[in-house]
Amino acid sequence: MSAPAVLKQFALSMLPFSDAGSAALPLRQLLRLSLFQVSVGMAAVMLLGTLNRVMIVELGLSAFLVAAMIALPVLVAPFRALLGFRSDTYRSAIGWKRIPYLWFGTLWQFGGLAIMPFALLILGGYDQVRVPPFAGEIAAALAFVMTGLGMHMTQTAGLALAADRADDATRPRVVALLYVAFLAGMLVSAILIGWLLRDFDGVRLIQVVQGTAVVTLILNVIALWKQESLRPTTKAERAAPPPRFADAWADLSRGGTAGRLLAAVFLGTMAFNMQDVLLEPYGGEILGLSVSNTTLLTASWAIGALGAFALAARWLTQGIDPTRMAARGILAGIAAFSAVIFASPLGSAPLFFAGAMGIGFGGGLFAVATLTTAMTLPVTDIAGRGLALGAWGAAQATAQGLSTALGGGIRDGVDALATSGMLGTALDDPATGYSVVYHLEIGLLFLTLVALGPLVGRTDRPSDRPEPKEARIGLADFPT
Repeated sequence: MSAPAVLKQFALSMLPFSDAGSAALPLRQLLRLSLFQVSVGMAAVMLLGTLNRVMIVELGLSAFLVAAMIALPVLVAPFRALLGFRSDTYRSAIGWKRIPYLWFGTLWQFGGLAIMPFALLILGGYDQVRVPPFAGEIAAALAFVMTGLGMHMTQTAGLALAADRADDATRPRVVALLYVAFLAGMLVSAILIGWLLRDFDGVRLIQVVQGTAVVTLILNVIALWKQESLRPTTKAERAAPPPRFADAWADLSRGGTAGRLLAAVFLGTMAFNMQDVLLEPYGGEILGLSVSNTTLLTASWAIGALGAFALAARWLTQGIDPTRMAARGILAGIAAFSAVIFASPLGSAPLFFAGAMGIGFGGGLFAVATLTTAMTLPVTDIAGRGLALGAWGAAQATAQGLSTALGGGIRDGVDALATSGMLGTALDDPATGYSVVYHLEIGLLFLTLVALGPLVGRTDRPSDRPEPKEARIGLADFPT
């Protein structure tokens, strides 16, 4: 074998996403389309990380008010199924279905971020102009809702468009690549935004948040450009009554696969995300780690998630049932939470970091597997991929918001009982509240396994379908 052939074979084996392209969705267009995930990841960091800290520390707002603002986008999440259904059935003169929702989702996201810094400054007591009572609260709530709606609309339509264009064989690798783009958007923007806001003042906040809005608009326009072909429709076709959402949902859930999948997604996401606000405090309060050390937890989680995405792409290419892969993620999560629990009595920081990496690995594997299953649900004239992906996103986002709130609340409640002596001297320990949450997450993971069990064998695996060789476009087909 020649040297160039060996190099190509090595690249194909080591870079699983390099072969995600197909005749219908070439790799260059796929990479460009994945920019919408980068913008959504950037907005997620802004809402859940940067502005969270700015509102509490620099602006001096109450934690309850901040939590309420951050929870507002979660209220929009259940409507993702409806947004996906609308993108399935949208009729335009030129035939676009996904692009209009991608575009208007981008505008909502841009608008919310554009007005957000002014709303936060007013909310924080900026008194250079006379404003009506509660104007800051109303404006900030509007900004968070607009941004959340834009994120959900953009992500639902973008994932549906990618699923429409990818073929059956490459769709699992497309899913993994889009998840990596989302994670990359979060990591890069977290570092960059944190560096830009290192010297905080009101003007710098306006510049950074509105700069994020502009970057969002630019990235999404590049992502959606010429991604959907024109299919002109007649006036009579556009005037025909559209399918009803209730009929489409009944059609999707026929056979029980969709409902059970959504239940598993909800339970699994709850299980993996209840610790979102607890790992860093646990490391500092229980294990005595410094602030700089606990910040490395995000890196550990990200490394685990990236490893999961790469492994998922390879496993799915080999034809593994995605439900079985989700179960492997759950088992990895059970081991990871056990490591986090035992890190306290053993006083082992390495075990704690290994647990954090395992949580990222298990959660990433579970998310990619269930999203792949949603993408491969049977598509009919009534129930399209937009509805399936919207329902998956609604279940995941709703569970993520609820689990984060429940995790913090349960920890605080149990800690108050433990330190007051009501649970006995054996449990009078600061680690008790954290441990209860971690044990609950392990219990939820076992319930998720129960929900997933009947789905094994029902999902349509890519290896079950014939794949014409000429339809594949991978790294090996690139010119040397």
